Amino acid sequence: MSSSSGSSPTLEEHLNRKTFLMGLQLWTVIGIAVGISIFAVLLLLVACLSLRHHRHRHRHRHLSTSMHRWGSSLPLTQIPTISKEIKEVTSNYLFEPSIQDIIQPNESETAKIDSDSYRYMTPEDDARHSISPLVGLPEFSYLGWGHWFTLRDLELATDHFSKDNIIGEGGYGIVYRGQLVNGSPVAVKKLLNNLGQAEKEFRVEVEAIGHVRHKNLVQLLGYCAEGTQRMLVYEYVNNGNLEQWLHGAMQHKGFLTWEARIKILLGTAKALAYLHEAIEPKVVHRDIKSSNILIDDDFEAKVSDFGLAKLLGAGKSHVNTRVMGTFGYVAPEYANTGLLNEKSDVYSFGVVFLEAITGRDPVDYGRSPNEVNLVDWLKMMVANRRSEEVVDPTIEARPSTRELKRALLAALRCVDPDSNKRPRMGQVVRMLEPDGPNLHEDRRHRRHRDETAGAEAQRDNSDTDASDNPDSKPLRTRKGRQ
Repeated sequence: MSSSSGSSPTLEEHLNRKTFLMGLQLWTVIGIAVGISIFAVLLLLVACLSLRHHRHRHRHRHLSTSMHRWGSSLPLTQIPTISKEIKEVTSNYLFEPSIQDIIQPNESETAKIDSDSYRYMTPEDDARHSISPLVGLPEFSYLGWGHWFTLRDLELATDHFSKDNIIGEGGYGIVYRGQLVNGSPVAVKKLLNNLGQAEKEFRVEVEAIGHVRHKNLVQLLGYCAEGTQRMLVYEYVNNGNLEQWLHGAMQHKGFLTWEARIKILLGTAKALAYLHEAIEPKVVHRDIKSSNILIDDDFEAKVSDFGLAKLLGAGKSHVNTRVMGTFGYVAPEYANTGLLNEKSDVYSFGVVFLEAITGRDPVDYGRSPNEVNLVDWLKMMVANRRSEEVVDPTIEARPSTRELKRALLAALRCVDPDSNKRPRMGQVVRMLEPDGPNLHEDRRHRRHRDETAGAEAQRDNSDTDASDNPDSKPLRTRKGRQ
């Protein structure tokens, strides 16, 4: 008994001993310490996760400042996935080729040409031509052009997309007027994400005009791709569109003169010639109409809204697609078959041409049955020799008879039911230019030139036959015997 009573205490006895901490037993103190340690570890994990989430939320907000400080060191994981899937449209021209190059292109010539004087341009000339609205902003974009705007950037520019800044609405989105931090006015197109339509239109517009530059195309300055948000940022054109000028919405500013209408049509034709004939792949707009032709303060046309555009690669004569566009402007062969090419744009331009001449809507059910369709009515008036009656009555200084006939003939060629007979847009530019050819005289000249060339070829063949065979008789003699 004495030996057992003098042995050392067991573990259980140690754990049951009271400590100096408020008389708590040792096992209780150990349990409390373990619990506090676990709680501290969990608290530290929560703090780390919260900090990481906070950084992630504010990374886009500070991206512009970060890019200015760190250059292009942003992790690739931040690149919007849409940008990796967008094709590149290559262009050899800053503005547009000369008409001579459009009609008779020189494949070896890749010089950049100014659209007004057709003189060769250097990059320094182009820099002096205009000041970019992006001056002062970080020159960064994952697509290699324009600027990647954050959602925060565009919220600030549009006063959080205020209703007061809405300047246009359509089936695919809302357009807001905005002002960048550098003071430049812009138009922000916020695409509606209806069944992925925003994503689709975003890709189409970026593919179609992201890389191209022409003074008669509305310039796409940049884009925003954050989460499900898809927005496009354009230069701001503040003088209305052709539809508003023709049909009264801009009446408080007066009416378009004949010269202004021809200038706007010429600019539109140049833009389409550039899209069809100067870049690869060519771009078919697919929705040319008067409301998509914006007008600047100098009454220069700016073709806009490429949401329905299609790219037509080399070697492709057409693309088979769902019929889209605006009723009254759609080419008949496209409406009937779904086969689309650049001649569909030519037809739509022809309708706009007639709309500018007459001041009438392409389709107007408020008129008598034989005047509902603008194209059919105008063809009837021309056939009945009543061309002088089709001119828009709001034009004070009417065009001369020669000018009117020349314009009507050009427009009617564009709306020819046979797409193969329609001119290319480069040819339309020539028709609209002040020193352009008279259509009848040009046709007679080509016929005379072809007949002359044929006669010379026959004489050359005859001389060759005679020199090769001295005993042979003239070609016309052999024909006579036959």
